[in-house]
Amino acid sequence: MGDILFLCHRIPYPPNKGDKIRAYHWLRALVAHHRVHLGTFVDDPADWSHREALDGLCAEQCYRPLPGLRAKARSLNGLWRGEALSFGYYRDRAMTRWVRRVLGQHPIDAVFVFSSTMAPYALDAGSDVRRVLDFVDVDSDKWQQYAGSSRLPMRWVYAREAKRLFQGERALAARFDASVFVSEAEADFFRRAAPEVAGRVHALGNGVDADYFDPGLGYDNPYGNETGSQLVFTGAMDYGANADAMVWFVEAVLPRIRETRPEARLSIVGTRPTARVRALASHPGVQVTGAVPDVRPYLAHADAAIAPMRIARGIQNKVLEALAMGRPTVMTEQAAAGLVPAPAQVAPVAGTADDFASAVVEILGRETGRAETAGRARDYVLRHYGWEARFAELRSLVGVGESAGAAISGATAGLSA
Repeated sequence: MGDILFLCHRIPYPPNKGDKIRAYHWLRALVAHHRVHLGTFVDDPADWSHREALDGLCAEQCYRPLPGLRAKARSLNGLWRGEALSFGYYRDRAMTRWVRRVLGQHPIDAVFVFSSTMAPYALDAGSDVRRVLDFVDVDSDKWQQYAGSSRLPMRWVYAREAKRLFQGERALAARFDASVFVSEAEADFFRRAAPEVAGRVHALGNGVDADYFDPGLGYDNPYGNETGSQLVFTGAMDYGANADAMVWFVEAVLPRIRETRPEARLSIVGTRPTARVRALASHPGVQVTGAVPDVRPYLAHADAAIAPMRIARGIQNKVLEALAMGRPTVMTEQAAAGLVPAPAQVAPVAGTADDFASAVVEILGRETGRAETAGRARDYVLRHYGWEARFAELRSLVGVGESAGAAISGATAGLSA
């Protein structure tokens, strides 16, 4: 058993949104075999109540508040530093002191960093400490996508962030022993952009907890006595990509669906909906729930799930969860990009508003074979997206107790299997 320093930009509990789900499962995999020292930020005041869940897992913890206004003010320093604003957002003196103390007082064998914005803290580790950075997605390209769909002056801000952040991502990858991405598509994108580190870039996909997302457990119907075809979207609704997806779907796609299926309804299920998302409830057939105790009933009693992402990278957990619950799911190409192999029979891909509406209408019109479709959707997840296989690959990449060569060899063998 070795000691690992685990640095994460957002408290990895509760595992109720994309990045927290992945970070929590990596933490769970590592604490099973190592003493883990956790350093993380808390950006949602409600999450302070979840510290006890992590305290019982880790040998030592450092939780730092991340008040939005102060963090934004710190990020502005990046303008005169010539660096990405994202790095300044997470720059914290107390976290720096804690990391240095842990590195100095404990026999740390490896540092695992979740999100490139936390990677600068790991640079204090000695050359004998293995360093692994989970980028998850190529965040710099996500900012480039925002720039492409925005107006001035934000287009300039987003374009600058994309450029500066990629420069930082590339420099950090050169300083780490391994860089990890959520899909082979993301890993290949980064290898092409930074060929000098291509040999240390790996794909390590997400999984889904199929025991938790199990349609056979039985759930009360959250839609009450409402009749009609039910669509559902789940996700954090203060996240720009999710908000953009819902605005586009409600304004451009749902009216086309309701021309054929006037009874069709959409529930937008997720925490902290923005004012723009809340306003979508004024459209016919649209419900915006806000935070709910459990998203599974909304998936279990829906006729179909949707993932109309126009700005996206990597694997969409919302898609895996919907498929695990046996729901057919209509996706854009951006939402489907990380899924290998493509679940074509249960998750059609549609590029335009007309194609997306047609795919949804086709699913809603199925009178037979729904049980068979549900079984295929869940079987896809069980065969391709279990967490346990991912855990073995992660531990091999971190390589504590192994030689670096053996770690890389083992990880590569696991990824190509």
